[in-house]
Amino acid sequence: MIEKHIVLEDIDPVIFYGVGNSHLQMLKALYPKLRIVARDNVIRVLGDELQTAAFQESVEKMRLHVLKFNSLAEEDILDITRGKRLNDDVPDDVVCYSISGRPIKARSHNQQKLIEDFNANDMLFAVGPAGTGKTYLSIALAVKALKEKTAKKIILSRPAVEAGEKLGFLPGDMKDKIDPYLQPLYDALEDMIPAVKLQDMMEKHIIQIAPLAFMRGRTLSDAVVILDEAQNTTPAQIRMFLTRMGWNTKMIITGDTSQIDLPPKAKSGLIEALHILTGIEGIGVVNLTQKDIVRHRLVTRIVNAYEAFDKERNGEILSDNQ
Repeated sequence: MIEKHIVLEDIDPVIFYGVGNSHLQMLKALYPKLRIVARDNVIRVLGDELQTAAFQESVEKMRLHVLKFNSLAEEDILDITRGKRLNDDVPDDVVCYSISGRPIKARSHNQQKLIEDFNANDMLFAVGPAGTGKTYLSIALAVKALKEKTAKKIILSRPAVEAGEKLGFLPGDMKDKIDPYLQPLYDALEDMIPAVKLQDMMEKHIIQIAPLAFMRGRTLSDAVVILDEAQNTTPAQIRMFLTRMGWNTKMIITGDTSQIDLPPKAKSGLIEALHILTGIEGIGVVNLTQKDIVRHRLVTRIVNAYEAFDKERNGEILSDNQ
């Protein structure tokens, strides 16, 4: 009789154990001669050496399956314990899987270009209107890099610029005041990484979310670094951010030049950076359009209506100045 302790690393044990521990109960039924006890992310197994080794091998195969797909079905458990080979190949067009097991992939030509340009360049600008998936897809690419160990950490940042509302009066410490600006980044991460694992990664600083001002003085190496809402940076801020790039790092800069919340006379750092850096080897630029919007169909109509209004207003201003 031997005893083994198996640690379920890098996955959410809730997915592995199943709803109401159904998967765990199934494993106990499949290995009736073993004593199996699970607590948090550790499984303690006691029994015959050969059966314990077989159980450990099955658990590792199931762990790797959960790591790839964020899901585990009873059929998968049966196939693994019976020695059948699972088709664990992730389709080429899938970036990663959400916590519900939904494949995350490009849904338009320009979104596919975003993925291809990320793979081909060390720095990428993804520019387009709201709802084109530029932030969500960028975070999915970062999560994939982390899972495949081509990056050691993810660093996400946003300029803390208010969209017409003053949040300075909000109670709490610095983190409490800053979190409202960063919530869209949390939302995307929570859709791709199980809550327990995400919390652990953030505590260990494997995933870092911080306002742009906190980037000064840092060298960001071995990471995927994403600057979101870059249209709200000043030229000095974006220049500071871009020069934080260290070894083995990829940067994605996303923004929407139609939603600039800077003071009227302030110049957008994103617009200036695109003018200065477009055409430099190693820097990719993807321009997403209304055709790439993947939110509710009304979002496309809203974006089109506002663009038409802006063009009409700009035309009126031009004629008044003549």
